[in-house]
Amino acid sequence: VQLQACGGGLVQAGGSLRVTCAASGRTFSTYTVAWFRQAPGKEREFVAGISWSGGTLYYADSVKGRFSISRDNAKNTVYLQMNSLKPEDAAVYYCAAAAWAPVLRSQDAYNVWGQGTQVTVSS
Repeated sequence: VQLQACGGGLVQAGGSLRVTCAASGRTFSTYTVAWFRQAPGKEREFVAGISWSGGTLYYADSVKGRFSISRDNAKNTVYLQMNSLKPEDAAVYYCAAAAWAPVLRSQDAYNVWGQGTQVTVSS
């Protein structure tokens, strides 16, 4: 499986944006997928994750209630809908995946990574 993240851009605080993680490969439905983000000068942090079945969802406390992760296995795609964006949400967003894995918050749990997509939030 290979991943490609897209959909980042510039949005005003309070606005919404949806980033997409598109995967190639026939076995995408067996992969748990997570979104991480990294702001300048900060460590990469877990944002949200969805199990391979879609039945388990986890969110970082900082985005809970504002972000929503979902997947469409028929389209080999995972989405991260981001609402009520804040300036502190600005970062490069990465999607990552691991086969048959539980949803974990550690980036070490994921062995497939896409390139990042930049999200900028203006105040």
